Amino acid sequence: MNIRNFCIIAHIDHGKSTLSDRMIEMTGTVQKREMKEQLLDMMDLERERGITIKLQPVRMQFKGFELNLIDTPGHTDFRYEVSRSLAACEGAILLVDATQGIQAQTLAVLYMAMEHNLVIIPVLNKLDLPAADPERVSEEVTKLLSCKKEDILMISAKEGRGVTEVLEHVIKRIPEPAETSTEGTARALIFDAIMDTYRGAVAYVRVVEGSFKKGQKVSCLQTKTPFEVLDVGHFAPRYVSDQTLSAGQIGYIVSGLRDVNQLHVGDTISSSSEALPLPGYKQVQPMVFAGLYPTEADDYPKLREALEKLSLNDAALTIEPERNSALGNGFRCGFLGLLHMDIIQERLEREHDCDLVITAPSVLYEVKLNAKNPAEFVRASLLSTEDPQVATISNPADFPDPALIEEIREPWVRMEIVCRKEDVGPCMTLVGDRRGVYLNTEYIEDRAVLHFEVPLQSIVLDFFDRMKSATAGYASMSYEHLGYRAGELVKLSILLLGEPAEALSTIVHRSEAHNVGAIICKQLKEVVPKQQFPIPVQAAIGGKIVARETISAYRKDVTGYLYGGDVSRKKKLLEKQKKGKKRMKKMGKVTLTQEAFLAVLKR
Repeated sequence: MNIRNFCIIAHIDHGKSTLSDRMIEMTGTVQKREMKEQLLDMMDLERERGITIKLQPVRMQFKGFELNLIDTPGHTDFRYEVSRSLAACEGAILLVDATQGIQAQTLAVLYMAMEHNLVIIPVLNKLDLPAADPERVSEEVTKLLSCKKEDILMISAKEGRGVTEVLEHVIKRIPEPAETSTEGTARALIFDAIMDTYRGAVAYVRVVEGSFKKGQKVSCLQTKTPFEVLDVGHFAPRYVSDQTLSAGQIGYIVSGLRDVNQLHVGDTISSSSEALPLPGYKQVQPMVFAGLYPTEADDYPKLREALEKLSLNDAALTIEPERNSALGNGFRCGFLGLLHMDIIQERLEREHDCDLVITAPSVLYEVKLNAKNPAEFVRASLLSTEDPQVATISNPADFPDPALIEEIREPWVRMEIVCRKEDVGPCMTLVGDRRGVYLNTEYIEDRAVLHFEVPLQSIVLDFFDRMKSATAGYASMSYEHLGYRAGELVKLSILLLGEPAEALSTIVHRSEAHNVGAIICKQLKEVVPKQQFPIPVQAAIGGKIVARETISAYRKDVTGYLYGGDVSRKKKLLEKQKKGKKRMKKMGKVTLTQEAFLAVLKR
């Protein structure tokens, strides 16, 4: 079987998409006139930001071999895309920038590839740059992989130097897909899927055994959904129809299904509904949660449909309906990180034309209650099935009365920071300020790899930006989930005119409550519109105020039109105005704009 399935893994901006461009060009997969930079980055958003967001497969022919390549993202937030690509391949090209050397994401994706037992081909890229230091970087790679220096390929993907050699090594070193019995049942693993307006759900599959062809009756084993195959084919990188899709190949199957819930990433498509499903993917755990609401209440169905379509294409996105007193009906969505959240928001606005309000992001907390019947105090859907005394809560509005709480547990992560030796101090200080626990330091040549354990909430908002500023942009980080630990966590409520604004409340550690409260109050003072009366903005824990700012009233010159006469006329008018302001204050409601939410979000 002359088939090779492989993917390219690397840190952000180390040249994955450029290398795949050169491979596509050299194998003549796409005609010269159709060629453009970052060909596999199909979304406008990817091209604008210069990052890969979605995995993208392509089939190439080279020296009589069929090469199936999957281009993967490099950001931590899209690591799930990478793990799915790895499961569909037998080998991976580990691409390292010859100027920057090994970075945190390089380590993270490498360990994932090793877990999948893939053959790793180390490649050094960007040799054309004056700052390239192949000697130093190849030392780092040989230490990391315990390989010989001769095994490392030196290339410049931009100039196309050494790319043919990489393809030859792919054929030589990556094993062909394992032979399976082709009699009887056909089975394929879905590693991605999209909803096509005209063709319904299209599954991107790796065929494990047997073959699929047009008109064949098949079914999804997990959802028990039968359907007829409307079309099969491969990616070049456009859809190209084939007669059949056989074992070992990567391609697509058009299902025609219109319901998003009938086809799942990680499910098995099989010609027999009695077949055993293939081992799928670990259910991904969202790290960050936020509420998404339509600005117009009438747009709720449109937002629901858009989110369902995106969740088919992005298995890491979780959706759950929720209601907010200030914003109406919306959805509580789970994301892998802030960049993931940002991308989903932009995709909803661009691809599905949704106007959104997003609440401040939070993580998932476990709250242990000491009440006899917890279902009276929190929604039954939040209670754990294993322990009915524990509720998992991501929305501060769902937090029960502090008197009922025995303990609150928050998620912790193991974090790796790769930085220069001189940046070790600033990184230690930064993590120390976020309640992080230092574990140890390793050195790879002149690089330091720092290991920490940190509460996820502390690094979710602005840690990455702060780290880049503190290290002149040299440091990189990656993290993985460790589990839950008890902590002294409190709900910080924001009061406007003495009334709690639930949409702005947040969960913080008691030691940070005053600082966070002061920052939020200051931000709100800038963005909440002035009224005819002063508005106190307060941050409170229970009944205790920890921070306060006052938004001053409009200065309206009511005596401007008075001319001459006794001063008592002026006083009388001002008294009248004072009474009016008092009355307004009683009826007064403070309107919260999207800017107010964003101010809290960007604290």
